[in-house]
Amino acid sequence: MNNNCEVCFYRSFLFDNLEKKEFALLSLARKEIDYKKGEIIVREGEKISDFLYLKEGLLKVYRTVGPRKEQIVGVAKPMDFVGLLSVFSKSNYQYSISTLEDSSVCAIPLDLVKQMVHSNGDFANTLLKKMSEMNDQILNARLDINLKNLRGRTAYILLMLSKEVYKSEKFDLPVSRKEIGELIDMRTENVIRILSEFRNDGIIKIEGKGIEIVDMERLEQISEFG
Repeated sequence: MNNNCEVCFYRSFLFDNLEKKEFALLSLARKEIDYKKGEIIVREGEKISDFLYLKEGLLKVYRTVGPRKEQIVGVAKPMDFVGLLSVFSKSNYQYSISTLEDSSVCAIPLDLVKQMVHSNGDFANTLLKKMSEMNDQILNARLDINLKNLRGRTAYILLMLSKEVYKSEKFDLPVSRKEIGELIDMRTENVIRILSEFRNDGIIKIEGKGIEIVDMERLEQISEFG
């Protein structure tokens, strides 16, 4: 794993607008932390102290609703800035973040990022653009899900995992059937039933947690029109 910010591939996604001195400060201040699958990175209500960037792995962002019930807000994938929508508006996390698989997170002191926002207009504009894009993604995803029927919602999440997360037609589900239901607002038994229907229809293959999309075109049609 590359621990040098100067040659890190992900640098260009936000930090290329920093001056050389600013980037040197960032490189000295940031920490790269490795987490095992199932570890909690932050808990809802904790004070926000760092600007978090997912370098490798997969994260679950969720809120606690009622006694011991989780509501998944979203799934963060590599190159996502985790918690970006809250760091400038709240002093405490409005949700929890945990790992769905072994992950590597870069943590940069929030005070340093705020300092750079004030001193570097290009960096501030890039950061605002990234925040706006993330907000659009969350809103559009939620609207898309709400407009779909149950089959369409299940197809949507399978396509998201295949195309956006794993970039493969064959992958292991990183979340349980129950968590899929929480993510797309469905009951667990409906998720199980529809996955079985997709399998029986020859659209997917299921082996334990393993999923293989056999008929991508049909799955896309179900997601679009369902």
